[in-house]
Amino acid sequence: MNLRGFILATSAAVGIVFLGGSWLAIGQAFDSAFSTHARSQANEAARLSFAAMYVVMSQGWSRAQAEEFLAGVHGDGVGNGLRVAIFRGPAVEARYGSIAQPAPGQLVRRALEYGESTDKLEEGEFRSVHALKAEPRCLACHDNVRSGDVLGAIEVTQPYAKVLQDVRFGFYTTAVPSLLFGLLLAGAAVWWVSRRIAGSVSEVERSLESINKVADLRHLMPRARPDSFTEIERMHDAIAGLAARLRTIAVDKDILLFEIGLLEKFVITSEVIRDWRAYVGKLLQEINAIVDARVLFSVFQIDDELFDIEIFWHALPDEAIRKHIEQTVHETLRADTRFSEPATLNIHHHYPDAADNAPTISSSDLTLRVKSFFVDRPKIGSIVGIGVHSGGMLEQTHNLVIDSILSTLLNVVGSIKAIHKYTRDLEYYATRDPLTDLYNQRVFWELLGYEVDRCRRHDSAATLLVIDLDNFKLINDHYGHATGDHYLQQFATAIRDALRSGDVLARYGGDEFVVILPETQLEQGYTLARRVLETTRQLTVDAPNGDAIRATVSIGLAVFPDHATSAKDLFLFADNMMYRAKNEGKERVVLPTTEDVMAVFRDVSEMSMAVLAAVNERRVIPFFQPIMAVQSGGIAAVEVLSRLEVGGQLMRADQFIEIAEKIGVIHRLDAIVIEAALEKVRQSDYSGYIFFNLSPRALVLAEFARTLRTVVRNSGIAPERIVFEITERDTVKNLSLLERFIVDLRSEGFRLAIDDFGSGFSSFHYLRRFPFDFLKIEGDFIANMIHSERDRIFVQSITELARALKIEVVAEFVESAEVLALLEDFGIDYAQGYHVGRPDREILIHRPQPEANY
Repeated sequence: MNLRGFILATSAAVGIVFLGGSWLAIGQAFDSAFSTHARSQANEAARLSFAAMYVVMSQGWSRAQAEEFLAGVHGDGVGNGLRVAIFRGPAVEARYGSIAQPAPGQLVRRALEYGESTDKLEEGEFRSVHALKAEPRCLACHDNVRSGDVLGAIEVTQPYAKVLQDVRFGFYTTAVPSLLFGLLLAGAAVWWVSRRIAGSVSEVERSLESINKVADLRHLMPRARPDSFTEIERMHDAIAGLAARLRTIAVDKDILLFEIGLLEKFVITSEVIRDWRAYVGKLLQEINAIVDARVLFSVFQIDDELFDIEIFWHALPDEAIRKHIEQTVHETLRADTRFSEPATLNIHHHYPDAADNAPTISSSDLTLRVKSFFVDRPKIGSIVGIGVHSGGMLEQTHNLVIDSILSTLLNVVGSIKAIHKYTRDLEYYATRDPLTDLYNQRVFWELLGYEVDRCRRHDSAATLLVIDLDNFKLINDHYGHATGDHYLQQFATAIRDALRSGDVLARYGGDEFVVILPETQLEQGYTLARRVLETTRQLTVDAPNGDAIRATVSIGLAVFPDHATSAKDLFLFADNMMYRAKNEGKERVVLPTTEDVMAVFRDVSEMSMAVLAAVNERRVIPFFQPIMAVQSGGIAAVEVLSRLEVGGQLMRADQFIEIAEKIGVIHRLDAIVIEAALEKVRQSDYSGYIFFNLSPRALVLAEFARTLRTVVRNSGIAPERIVFEITERDTVKNLSLLERFIVDLRSEGFRLAIDDFGSGFSSFHYLRRFPFDFLKIEGDFIANMIHSERDRIFVQSITELARALKIEVVAEFVESAEVLALLEDFGIDYAQGYHVGRPDREILIHRPQPEANY
């Protein structure tokens, strides 16, 4: 039902109820009034009849006169059908005799018997009976009664129904015109009200139909007609207020879709990183589908380097607006003290294609919104800004959209730059020693191998120097590791300056350095070695307490092809010469003789035979180094380390692994140590992870794979507890075969860890290709974190990378409580090192108390 029909139906219902109620009320009023009038008329008729009768009686009427009087009274009635009947009571009949009279009814009999006067509506007539009681003046004639006795009764009968009907008919006949006039007025009022309401509803409908997006809400301002009702005006005001509130909270579907599209921009691919300028330019085109954005600009600062400023235009700007934007960029940089503005800025403008060109905009119509952020580690600062049409900034929704755009740009473009920096740092430190910035051991072996191959092709010579600082441990113990690290940095700089251009200096590890001298014979190599010796003697580094720190070096020398025909043998020969220099008193250069060459090769041969014999006789002893869960402090894992018993002494893995790989028994050695370690674990109460180092050369052998499965199955230890560490000791040519084997291990429940992560760029290739569960960070980065911000940044970067890949992180070389606390701050999962526990033949279930000094 519509509103007009509802008003009409309601008005009709009200009219019917009113008319029926009026009819009933008026009828009851007529009945009451007529009854009162009839009773009054009957009383008056009875009084007059009695008065007339008394007058006649007082004159001494005869019987004939009495009967004549009664006959007249009992006639056809007195006006309007009123009839009067007089009845003698028993006392009067006893005195004067009975007369002809109507048969008395019930009311008359009660009046004669009890003296009651009453009336009653009966059969359409109103009957009123009045008892005639003796008064003192009546006793003269009626001497047989006392005053108050009943002498008779007067009955007055008056017709009721027809008279009342006639009166009602007359009333309603007179009231019909008034009733029709009232109905006409009611209909007119309903029409007027419905017309006013319909007009207001039409106005609201027109306004609402014009709303297609949130921006149209500003037009939703329906106004009531001048002759409208107060309630209608309040309704219109309420709708206008609702529109105003909706403008502050409602969001267009297009805007929501755009916001979702912005979130999708967080998916940063290599293509986005490579073509990020085209990416931002396309993003600007998409932004203009929602808001009028004329310009985007970005500025990035990494460390102390300020990158070029990139400005993207949606329309070709005039010179004034170009200058305005450039000036804004300068002012924004100067306003933020965290950014160091260089003397010159390289500003690059990017314009749209001519076909996509839009009308330009003046600087007065342009509102600039700018956001900036700065991350301390790594030190990356960025500013992005967007220029939008000032008229669009009136809407709060548009303001939110602009903030979303700016936040997205900061996150996306900032992440692109951060990834670029991380990648650059990771690539750099994959080849460099983080403390000295020299080449690391991995790159040294690659360059040495390259130099040996080059010498073979060109039939030339190359010299290798192995340099070891004498008694450097005393500097660390006396002045602390920070001072020792500072000395190593100064030493590296001094030696690099003493060498020739083209010579390769690398830090092999700890206080040991190596130098590759291309196209250098023995005599020339010896001269350069003496120069290094003299440079070291002259180097002085001030300690924090003011002491002047000096050191000496022992240098071993070997020449290809005079002393060795492979890179590893060349290094082994030079290393032997270096140890001979130390044995002869240190601070010297030892030149090899023919006897030295024979002795070294004899020692190498003897060592190979000793390693082979130890493996054949299963003299491989497992040692267990505890790995602590950083957050809980409990021992969560152990790493199994190999020791060989040779000549009654235990050899460390670094002393025989390369020999075992070279003579082809590395897979047997790994299988023996795994079997011995699992048996030890089975006999203990230890229930954590067990880490094993495996050579990629062993993994690609089908025989080793079968042996490995058999050993683990026979031990009864669940594969989920066993973690195999993949160490890139040597290049694996058949990566597909290695990948298949690793996938098979994972499918059987074994877990995988990548060891020494960060020591070589190939580690990233392994990480991308293989499904690792654990990542062990190269220990040099961990050991130097306290004193090197670069190392801290590097460790943080690796940790964040592993967390993103859902890989747990193990930090090696944890040798102090300070380093452990820093690992906890970084959220690293596990710690391994001498501060946690040294390798031992027995499995440590609880963390031992760390020693005071190591």
